[in-house]
Amino acid sequence: MIVMGRKALEGLRVLEMGQLIAGPFASRLLAEFGADVIKVESPTTGDPIRTWRIVENGTSLWWYVQSRNKKSITVDLRQEEGQEIIRRLVKEIDILIENFRPGTMEKWGLSFEELKKINPRLIMLRVSGYGQDGPYRDKPGFGSIGEAMGGLRYITGYPDRPPTRVGISIGDSLSALYAVIGALMAVYHRDVNGTGEGQVIDVALYESVFSLMESTIPEYDRAGVIRERTGSTLPGITPSNTYACADGKYVVIGANGDAIFKRLMNAIGREDIAEDPQFENNAKRSEHAEYLDRIIEDWTKSMPFSEVIKYLDAAKVPAGSIYSAEDILNDPHYQARQMIQDVEVEGLGNLKMPGIVPKMSATPGGIEWAGPKLGQHTEDVLKEKLQLTKEQIVELKDKGII
Repeated sequence: MIVMGRKALEGLRVLEMGQLIAGPFASRLLAEFGADVIKVESPTTGDPIRTWRIVENGTSLWWYVQSRNKKSITVDLRQEEGQEIIRRLVKEIDILIENFRPGTMEKWGLSFEELKKINPRLIMLRVSGYGQDGPYRDKPGFGSIGEAMGGLRYITGYPDRPPTRVGISIGDSLSALYAVIGALMAVYHRDVNGTGEGQVIDVALYESVFSLMESTIPEYDRAGVIRERTGSTLPGITPSNTYACADGKYVVIGANGDAIFKRLMNAIGREDIAEDPQFENNAKRSEHAEYLDRIIEDWTKSMPFSEVIKYLDAAKVPAGSIYSAEDILNDPHYQARQMIQDVEVEGLGNLKMPGIVPKMSATPGGIEWAGPKLGQHTEDVLKEKLQLTKEQIVELKDKGII
């Protein structure tokens, strides 16, 4: 693990009050680029993701990635003294991230209206299933529901089977990305535009998914077309599909550009198709998509993947394998780009985890430490940020506040 140079967000102070995925993923991205992130957890349970999926030494491996570079403090938000700790911390921060159900922060006396009285520069980033208003605001919302309502699951899978899901929490992660974009725009408006004022950023899971749905709405509005599940194909974009090879592996080929299509046909020995006017552009090729897919797969099935990719690379046709985690870990390009990094974890030794995105030449991000133990930084934060004495901290512990 190597951390070099100044980071882009050094000096930005973030208080994360979320749990599970969307809010914590947003603060993780900020922390990777130098933001000082303090994560607030329950003194008794901590963030549930600490025990999700594969657990070693009592802690989820996911946790070490999701909470890297963050400081963990414990505060019982249901108690007035715990809420007062948050109010005092709010004086010291730039951004507060929360992903509770709408109304929860208000119930604790921690609404934006109350907090901006303490800190007018506060940017409050709120992630929820359906947003802070509207008829569905009070419904519980998870990423899976956002993916469904946002339209993604309707078009994912094969037409003869029920809708399926992407194998990760894509709805939560998309929302986290929009949350970070919103936070940085709010910082720019406050600090660069010189308004000096914070604001609320309202990110809804279903809207984050919906925003990626390309032309589905205008196509339905103007042409009455509802995009359906099509498996590995992308209707109207031809050829772009997944093809079987002789050794049971699959190759993904994207040859929908006119010049690329010609190179592909020449590479597979079908110069006649390459020069045929009925295939000269994407619109015409899409009328014959099934025919072209059969031609291409007859060729890919005639040899193992390694031979297929050799021909396609030589012809400069975009193509690649479908990677598993094992493939990713052993891939030389991932390694050269430092996308697999070893991070020291107490009790585990080196743990491999994903590297940093994006790459920045002058202010690169980095991994300074893995996800911390529950409450590991509570005393340090309360002493440094709030100037609490050792006796006051002991009293808060005795009361179960921290």
